[in-house]
Amino acid sequence: MTPLKMGLIALPLVLLAQLSQAANYVIDTKGAHAFINFKIQHLGYSWLTGRFNTFEGSFDYDAKAPEKSRIEVTIKTNSIDSNHAERDKHLKGKDFLNVGKYPIAKFVSTKYTAKDAQTGTLTGEFTLHGVTKTINIDVQKIGEGADPWGGYRVGFEGTTRIKLADYGITYNLGPKSTHVDLELLIGGIRK
Repeated sequence: MTPLKMGLIALPLVLLAQLSQAANYVIDTKGAHAFINFKIQHLGYSWLTGRFNTFEGSFDYDAKAPEKSRIEVTIKTNSIDSNHAERDKHLKGKDFLNVGKYPIAKFVSTKYTAKDAQTGTLTGEFTLHGVTKTINIDVQKIGEGADPWGGYRVGFEGTTRIKLADYGITYNLGPKSTHVDLELLIGGIRK
C-alpha cells in the first residue's frame, strides 16, 4: 500500500478521534441543577436579587482542550422572578425587559481563554432587550464525574456585570443601580 493510500485511510480516523474528545452537554434545567441569578443595588442601600426560571442550552467541553469550549443559552425573559409579583410585573414591562417585544435573551460564546485548569474567561455575544453586545464571563469549573444514575456531569460557575443602558434600559433607579451582576450556575449532563 502506498503512503498516500495509508494517509487517506488514516486521516478520517484521526479526525474522528479528535472530534470524539469534546463532549456535548445539555444544561440540566429539567432536574433544576442550573440557575441564572441576578443582583442589582436598590437605591444604593441594599441588594435586590432574583433569577430567571426558564432557560435552556447546551455546551461542548473537553478538559484537555478547554479553548475549544462553546456554549449557547436561551433565556425566556418572562420568567424573571424577584420574589415580588408587583415588582416582577414592572420588570417585565416597557421600562425594563419589555417581554412582549423581547421574549428571549440569548448568549452565544465566541471563545474561551483558560487561565488555569479550573478558571478562565468566556467571551460571547449577549442579546437582551433587542441589543447584542460582546461580554466576558469569568468562569470557574466546579467539578465533573459520573453521577449515581449512570450519566456523566460537569458544572461551572460564571459571573459577569452588564450596564443596563448598553441594552437600551434607561429607567432611572439611581446612580448606584446602573449595572446588574449576573451569576450563572451551570450543571450539564453529557449527551
